[in-house]
Amino acid sequence: MRSLSLQGLPDRRRQKVLVPDWPDPEGPAGNEVKTRTIYTGVTNGTERNQLIGGNYAPADSELPTGGNGYQNVGEVIEVGPDACELKIGDVLYMSAVHAEYAVMPYDGLLVKLPDSMDLTEAALLGISSVAMRTCCNAELSVGERVLIVGAGILGQVAAQVASGMGARATICDIDEGRLAIAREIGAAEAVLDVSGEQWNQKVGEAAFDVVIDFAGVPGMEDQLISALRPQGRMLFIAGRDKVTYTFNLGQGREVRIKQNSHFDREDLHNTCRLVARGHLKIGPLIRDVVPISEAKRIYDTLRDAPDRLMGTVFAW
Repeated sequence: MRSLSLQGLPDRRRQKVLVPDWPDPEGPAGNEVKTRTIYTGVTNGTERNQLIGGNYAPADSELPTGGNGYQNVGEVIEVGPDACELKIGDVLYMSAVHAEYAVMPYDGLLVKLPDSMDLTEAALLGISSVAMRTCCNAELSVGERVLIVGAGILGQVAAQVASGMGARATICDIDEGRLAIAREIGAAEAVLDVSGEQWNQKVGEAAFDVVIDFAGVPGMEDQLISALRPQGRMLFIAGRDKVTYTFNLGQGREVRIKQNSHFDREDLHNTCRLVARGHLKIGPLIRDVVPISEAKRIYDTLRDAPDRLMGTVFAW
């Protein structure tokens, strides 16, 4: 089958390319279903991390690897004998890789998509569900002030979820194009350009109950914590090797530092429901819908110039 493959290059860089002959997945057996892929979505942060050899990346000795990613929309083409809740022809979002076919238990990390849902938007339900889980983990309350650092897909969806939970969301970035999208969506009460020296001018100290970091800029930990009110919550979400901050800074504010891992079935189903009902807007976040044959170009851009991409969906 066709599949994306993460590969090493002679100069020790990495690339991700389409290969025509990756082994098909086994099954379906038992309660599993098999789907033929329609769309997959790029997970910008995780997949770039793998391309540059970051903390989520396989070792060089493990390359090449197949598939990668976790956002797959496909049509059920086979069902196992115990997969009683799904049938051939159903269209699913699955936490499955960039490959032509996928197999998963019917009660796995998947959701049956409503007929009304735009399938290109569904291809970004995984990233959106990470944003959902993050906001739930932040324990946001009505009226609380939350600073969302990074206006990529995660930050844009998190601003919408936070607003829906009754929090007062501020989103910031250094990229004017991404900030324009945030203004268009309208979920954040404030949209801040923090490029250059503007962080200290616009963010200030002790202004927020919650700070959520989707940017992962090295060395910013003290600035992020300084933006918290006493007993505030700091969520480090973007991938990084280490979190280093001044102990006395956190102690004086009695901050709570939190992380979360991916998303679960409940997060996925709630996110799908809210997108289907129009309460979460994914469409404005999609910049490119391209044939899977263009994958190498997209991943070269993701590796070398990530700010040029936003939501990217591959058509299979």
